This record gives sequence, structure tokens and C-alpha cells, in this order.
Amino acid sequence: MSVQLSYPGVYIEEVPSGVRTITGVATSITAFIGSASRGIENEPILVQSFSEYTRTFGDLSRNHPLGFAVSQFFLNGGRDALIVRVTNGGTAASVTASTLALVASSLGEWGNNLQVTITHPDATINPEAEANEIFNLIITDTDTGSVESFNNISALPDNSRYATTILEQQSKLARIDGALAATRPEPIGLGTEGDPPVPFTGGVNGSAINDDAVSGPTRQAAREGIWALEKADLFNLLCIPPFELETGDIGALTRAAAAAYCLDHRAVFIADPLRDWDEHSDITDPATGLDSPTWGMSRNANSAVYFPRVIQPNPLQEGRLAEFAPCGVVAGIISRTDANRGVWKAPAGLSATLRGVSALSAKLTDGNNGVLNPLAVNCLRSFPVNGRVIWGSRTLVGADQLASEWKYLPVRRTALFIEESLYRGTQWVVFEPNDEPLWAQIRLNVGAFLHNMFRQGAFQGASPQDAYFVKCDSETTTQTDIDNGIVNILIGFAPLKPAEFVVIKLQQITNQAEA
Repeated sequence: MSVQLSYPGVYIEEVPSGVRTITGVATSITAFIGSASRGIENEPILVQSFSEYTRTFGDLSRNHPLGFAVSQFFLNGGRDALIVRVTNGGTAASVTASTLALVASSLGEWGNNLQVTITHPDATINPEAEANEIFNLIITDTDTGSVESFNNISALPDNSRYATTILEQQSKLARIDGALAATRPEPIGLGTEGDPPVPFTGGVNGSAINDDAVSGPTRQAAREGIWALEKADLFNLLCIPPFELETGDIGALTRAAAAAYCLDHRAVFIADPLRDWDEHSDITDPATGLDSPTWGMSRNANSAVYFPRVIQPNPLQEGRLAEFAPCGVVAGIISRTDANRGVWKAPAGLSATLRGVSALSAKLTDGNNGVLNPLAVNCLRSFPVNGRVIWGSRTLVGADQLASEWKYLPVRRTALFIEESLYRGTQWVVFEPNDEPLWAQIRLNVGAFLHNMFRQGAFQGASPQDAYFVKCDSETTTQTDIDNGIVNILIGFAPLKPAEFVVIKLQQITNQAEA
């Protein structure tokens, strides 16, 4: 806004530059969906270490393969994991202490380890405690040693420290069950002889999760299972470990739903191989392979499959070796590669080592790899000295016969990164006057973002003109578009494609006799 000129002199006016910095989004936030022994159901919870996972969702358990996948993710360089706990039935532990009814914050037997203690504040310190129905509540988890203390909470709804609200917002262990009585509960569980803390009871684990619990027809409307990720701001990779550790896989319904969901949300689904794929020939067999009803998932550009399964020490079996699905390991390596090199670097090669993996469930030869790679199956290989590595980086539309422009995983993920970053970084354009000044700002802002990527080595080309372009003018946005409130931005980039096949030509030089 111009400065009002009222007296002779010098006036200073700050003029906006018109540059709105577009910040690149995260590239390797990994969503994990599966069962756990504890934790809030159908809510995406961010954890940034395996110890944080165990505090929130419980220790490793043979009944919950999710924990193993998350452990492998962090071991291989993963940083941010969104955990969605899914259950199939079960009940939450509960307790009634005096007039106070409490229930564990989530389903399962874990709640039977909770205990509650109630005390009243000292009337000499807080003389209004009785009139305001104020009491103290202590909830103890005897399994983990966690203790939650809520002092000076009230049974009165009008009080600023209303007990129901306080527990709902601050407690990770319990909630008020039903309506809270308007009088404070009597002291209980003081720890004196004959009056121990009162335990929660009745917590029961549900059955093993299945397709219906993760991707059933009623889950989408309720935003449960896969669709619980609607509550998350952003995720880039999706892993769904097998429903059971030692038998079975995720079902074809879940596999198809996960692939479709990632396609709609600019993310990549890391699909595990079927447990029955013991040899490379099982994948090429029409009855058991990628085209079989058992697999059940159509090929799309936002999915990738890795074979074979990995073999690691199992802490629950005294360190004896056991087979695991590879999705957690692969997601960790992708996250590690993004951090070290960038999303445009293929998460494969000699640097893509499988940490913590002792062996692979199938030993693939170069010939086996040559059969699977053209079918868009990414192989895990074991090499002398270098150990076990990822030796493929194709999406599921990367089969040679499909000739897709999204053949390579880093190319696809680079495009998804640009799409998501520009989607979030150009929100300011909405409702701006749709004419050349706006188009110039768009070209400037988007161009600056892409130029920064070019400087980091994300594109082909020796110059920006060879690497990318941004077009937003009267050619992309016609008068009819303007009348309809539309502005069109055309962006192109020259992606870096991995050197998948290195060909070395060797020629012998023959000394010719002098004439």
C-alpha cells in the first residue's frame, strides 16, 4: 500500500518482492499398518525411533509382525514412521474405583497391567478442594513402569480442570468411562496395608487381523485401516507387513486397496513377495505369480515389489534365524538413500546394503535376475564382499513390454516429490487476479524451486534450459480458462535415469608392420 504523501521530504516504502519460496516436502515418511499389542487404534502416530515405537505400541511379539518391520526400518536408516494400529475385536480393560469408572485407552490385554490410585488434596493447602470436588489421580502401568499423575482435577464439568477433559487430552493410558459423577471419588489405593492400588481387569486381545480389518468395505467411511491415513498430513511410502509372522500374507484385497490408495495420494506402496514364492520360477508361473488371482493387484506406477524374503536373527527365539518380509528393510534403505543422495538416486546398488540381514530366502543368480528384472521385480542379491544389497529399482509398470515412462522408481518418486511440493507451495495462487502479473510470479516461484533441484543434480542437462521448463502464459491459459477461473501451469523436467546396464566394450589394438 502506498505511503500517503503529506509533507515535503523523503519517504521510504517497502515493496514485496513477489517471491514466495516453495519448500520441498519430505520424501520418505513411511506409513506402517498392522497389529500391535497396545496403542490407540486407527490413528496415525508418528514415531522416530524403535524405542519410541515400543513405548507406544509394545515390544516385539510373534503375534504382531508389525514390530519387526518397524525395527528393520529404523535399523536400515529410516527416520520417520507413521504407525496405524489395526485390531480385530478384543476388549479394553476397565476398573471402577469408588464412583470413578476408568477404561484403558486402547483394546487388549496390556490394560490389565494398569492400576489406579485416588487421593484428596490437603485441605490446609487447598481449602477449596472439597467445594470444587477436586481430587488427585495416579495411573500406573506395572508392565512398563510408566506413571501418570493428574493433580487437582475436578469432577465438575464447569471447572477448568474437568477430569474427563484432562484425561482425554493428556493421558496415554486411560479414559473416563461414561459420565463422571458430580462428586469426587473417595480415596483408594493409598498403598497402605489392606488398601493396595486397584487393578484394571477384563482386557482381551482380538483375533489376528485380516483383509476386512485393514481394507474391508466399511473401513473407508469410518476412516479405519488403510483409510486412517486420511488423518495424516503426509506420507510417502506404505508398508503393510504380513498379518501373521510365520504363516500367510496380506490378502489380495488389501494389496489392491493399498496400491490404489497410494496412487491417489502421491505415495509408493512397497509390496512384499508372497510367502509361497520360493524360487524365481514361482513369480513367472501364471498360476502363482504376478498375474495370478492370489497376487490380485494390477500393475501401477506407484507400487514396487521386492524378492526374496530376508533372513534375520529373531530376538524372540534366542537369536535363531527366521524369515521376514522385506518391506521394512527396503523402506529404511529408501529413507537412507534420500537423506544421503536425494530422491532422484535409485535406492539400489552396492551402497544399498541390507543391514541386519544374515541371508536371503532364495539365492538368485544373474540368470534368475535377468528373468525377473524385465518383469519389474526388484531382486535382493547377495554378493561376495559387498554382502546383501538391493539390485533393482523399477516400479510395477517397469516391465519391458509396457514401455512406461514411469519405468524407474527414482523417476517416479522425483515426479511425486515435485507434484506434492508444488501442490502445497502454490496454494497462494487461489483467488489471485488471473493475468500476466500472476503468471509471471508463478513462473518465478516455480522456476526457482526447479532451479534449486537442478543445482543439486536432480535433472539431466548441462544448463537449466536443458533440464526443465515452466510455462504459464496466455498460451497455457486462454481467455475461456480465465472466464472459468482456471490458470494452467505447464512444467517439464528431464529426469535422471539409473545406469541399469553398464556395457564395457573392449578392443584389442594390433601393432601393424611398417610399410
